[in-house]
Amino acid sequence: MRFLFVCTHNACRSVLAEVITRTLAQGRLQAASAGSAPAGRIHPLTLHYLEQAGYATEDLHSQGMDELGDYVPDVVITVCDSAAQEPCPLWLDDAIKVHWGLPDPSHLEGSAQERDKAFAQVMATISARIECLLAQPLEQLKPVELTKLLQSLSRSA
Repeated sequence: MRFLFVCTHNACRSVLAEVITRTLAQGRLQAASAGSAPAGRIHPLTLHYLEQAGYATEDLHSQGMDELGDYVPDVVITVCDSAAQEPCPLWLDDAIKVHWGLPDPSHLEGSAQERDKAFAQVMATISARIECLLAQPLEQLKPVELTKLLQSLSRSA
């Protein structure tokens, strides 16, 4: 099953979700991320906090949806409010689409301690949602059941 995490700039939240999903799924799910208006670079703090948590960050880059090549997702999850309002490209029409609104920790203006806390919270939320997802028999779920599950996770920590 292929997941695509979308955020406008593909610089923070969508990249966090991609890396955390890929790592926790251990091959059970494929994960990618893209932006509708990619920044062209991943925010340095995103890389810093992923590396600090022990995640691999090599080969990560900010990309647009048109750069996904042959990657056709089964599930598209928008993680920022502005991306949730944008139409998906036509080639994503068959994918399940849900919104998991997450605050952007890279835009927090505050102390290093506040920034640490914000990144930790977003990463913990993503991890908890993906762990709940992986605890389910995903391969046996019908699309409507998977959609309901993904929507229910959007309301969880």
